[in-house]
Amino acid sequence: MNRRELGKFLAAGLTTLALRGTTAAEEPQKRLKVLMPVGDATEVVDTLYPFFRLQEEGYEVVVAGIQPRLYNMVTHEIPPNSPIPWDITQEGPGYHIQATVAFKDVKPEEFAGLFLSGGRAPEYLRYDKDLLRITQHFFAAKKPVAVVCHGIEIAAAAGALQGRKATTVPKCALDITQVGGQYLDQPLVVDDNLISCRTWHDYNTPYMKIFIEQLRKASLQ
Repeated sequence: MNRRELGKFLAAGLTTLALRGTTAAEEPQKRLKVLMPVGDATEVVDTLYPFFRLQEEGYEVVVAGIQPRLYNMVTHEIPPNSPIPWDITQEGPGYHIQATVAFKDVKPEEFAGLFLSGGRAPEYLRYDKDLLRITQHFFAAKKPVAVVCHGIEIAAAAGALQGRKATTVPKCALDITQVGGQYLDQPLVVDDNLISCRTWHDYNTPYMKIFIEQLRKASLQ
């Protein structure tokens, strides 16, 4: 076969490949997606650690908000050296995070899991009907749901905590008990697909490890 004939042969082969497309085995494997709802005053450590940790494990973290825009995160901490004692956390400005999709456009069936971050944002996000619809899907489908701190307010508003065990920051205990759930004041609580911790200070427990393990198991079913 001379050079001209070889060229025609290769061209014909490439045309055939283009026409038939790639097979399923040849297609790049799609990354599983985890949904992370945020709003202004989402707590920065609550959010950024899982945001990067999940990506490190190969998951695509999709940040959603009421609108797809840049959101202002905050820090929440009881001041350790304040001359006047604080009963609750002090709020300070944090970093920013970009939401790429609005709640109303989220298709929850496309996601493997849900991460409900804390901060002050859940106080008003829990009134968003689209976010409640999304949250209800994950509980109904028994997909892994990780909750930290005030994120429990979203799960409570979605009616997902009745008969469930969970933890949160102590000042939000009523958000569990008043909807028929059981509040446990401990660093980590695992109740089937619901993994909860009190604050980001409890990230030193197997919290994220358990959430990731559940995501992996769910993907194999």
